[in-house]
Amino acid sequence: MGGRIADSLGEDGKDASGGVHLGLNTHPIPVVTASREQLRELFVKAADRPDLLVVGFNEVARRARAYEDYLATLAGTPGDEIDYVGVAVFGPRNRVSALTRRFSLL
Repeated sequence: MGGRIADSLGEDGKDASGGVHLGLNTHPIPVVTASREQLRELFVKAADRPDLLVVGFNEVARRARAYEDYLATLAGTPGDEIDYVGVAVFGPRNRVSALTRRFSLL
């Protein structure tokens, strides 16, 4: 989410090879550990909250070779069959903490 959210520290940066790195922000980013079932539950609960921005990183996307393939496979996959390998949750700290406090920090 980098510099795309409020409190951005500045513009995107480039490395010596020309690679672009999104601008940083002032928000802490704790990383927690969870099982696949816990990640699915976290995604569902967080996605149900309009005050949170949620991005799910799932096996459907990881296996796809093109974005169009991902979208087509995703459209045919029931939500309870999607295995998440990671979930990013952004929003008010107390709301995010309420959903993640039971997980161990990585």
